[in-house]
Amino acid sequence: MPTNLTLKNIPDEIYQKLKDSAETHRRSLNSEAIVCLEAVLMPSRLRPDERLARVRALRARLPEGVFRAEEMAALKREGRP
Repeated sequence: MPTNLTLKNIPDEIYQKLKDSAETHRRSLNSEAIVCLEAVLMPSRLRPDERLARVRALRARLPEGVFRAEEMAALKREGRP
């Protein structure tokens, strides 16, 4: 059964970062706090071959030709001295 938790005296900077992150991910503050806690307290440890399999599966679902390596590299270099 889920338990309620009240946080007090959260520093303004941390609150603002959590709020911004929640907005970016289209979550409530509560949901974003839970996701952050899960990421820190229950990190998923994947073997390199498992991680690679997931990446390949995601890549296979992308439309062909939309993400060309040369274009991605150029975009990454933009704005760098």
